Parts: sequence; C-alpha cells; structure tokens
Amino acid sequence: VQLVESGGGLVKAGGSLRLSCATSGFTFDDYSIAWFRQAPGKEREGISCISLRDGKPLYADSVKGRFTISSDNAKSTVYLQMNRLKPEDTAVYYCAATGWSYGLEVRDYEFWGQGTQVTVSS
Repeated sequence: VQLVESGGGLVKAGGSLRLSCATSGFTFDDYSIAWFRQAPGKEREGISCISLRDGKPLYADSVKGRFTISSDNAKSTVYLQMNRLKPEDTAVYYCAATGWSYGLEVRDYEFWGQGTQVTVSS
C-alpha cells in the first residue's frame, strides 16, 4: 500500500493550493481517505475525509467552507482543494487510508503518506 502526497508549497494568506494523494496497492473504492495536518508542537489533526464508496465528505470546523475534498476513483487519487488559506493552516499535511472506518481520528487509519509541507505567509 502506498500513498503519496503532492501539491504543497508556500502561499500568501488568502491564496489557494490543491493537494493530491495518489494511492496504490489496495482496492480504492472500499476505503475512506482522510487528510490530516500537523503543525510544529501540535498534535496531528484530522481535517477532512471522504468515503470512496459513496463520496460522502466530512470536514473539521476549522476548514469547513474553505477546503473541499474530492476523489477521482479512476485515478485512485484524492484531492484537497484549499481556499482562503490562513497562516494557521501552516502544517505538514498527510493523507491516510482506512478500510474499516470513516472519520477524523488518527487511530482509525492504517496507511499513511509521507506528508507535504504547506506554509501560509501573512
């Protein structure tokens, strides 16, 4: 199983980025994929997930209305469109997969990517 994040970078406050999570090695449609982030000195935080069975999204309050999760099942890839970025969104962003759960709890996810850095300047 492999998850590879891309799309991070440096952006000014108010700007946008789109993260990608390319996956392989498992039956994509049977899983849920989530995005987590971890800022220096803070715990890893679940911010969004999507059920690949039915496309149902879930968002943390901190990103609701600004971030959108989507999937391209033909490409086995999940995206996170991040708009109206704020300096407090600065973190390493990880995607993760689970075949048995759905939600934003770190403990529920079996497979993880290596992370991509997002830095939002003020």
